[in-house]
Amino acid sequence: MASPESGTVIDVMVCLATVTPPRLVNVQVPAQATVADAVHASGLLNGLDLTIDTCRLGVYGKRKTPDAALHARDRVEILGPLIADPKTARRRRVQKVRATGTREGLKWLRNEAPPKDDVLE
Repeated sequence: MASPESGTVIDVMVCLATVTPPRLVNVQVPAQATVADAVHASGLLNGLDLTIDTCRLGVYGKRKTPDAALHARDRVEILGPLIADPKTARRRRVQKVRATGTREGLKWLRNEAPPKDDVLE
């Protein structure tokens, strides 16, 4: 890796994953650049209602802060805020399965045994 004093640049890919299909931009940033520097250099947030503070950032799927250092050929990912609370979404899915009345749905009910199968033993 190059030292910060050398003045070299590194190639970094920035991915905007909030849209379908994801947008990818290759940028060159100084060797001592941070995640925020790469996002600003890509220009992907221009014209969107996202800022560095409102979106989640990562490098190869690992969550990073905007001041995290970059290495050559890193892929910076810009992820939007969560649309739904994970706990609430799971509760809704379970309630939907319970409402179907199937054996799978009934096993989630407390203090109630699932119905017996009509199979002769």
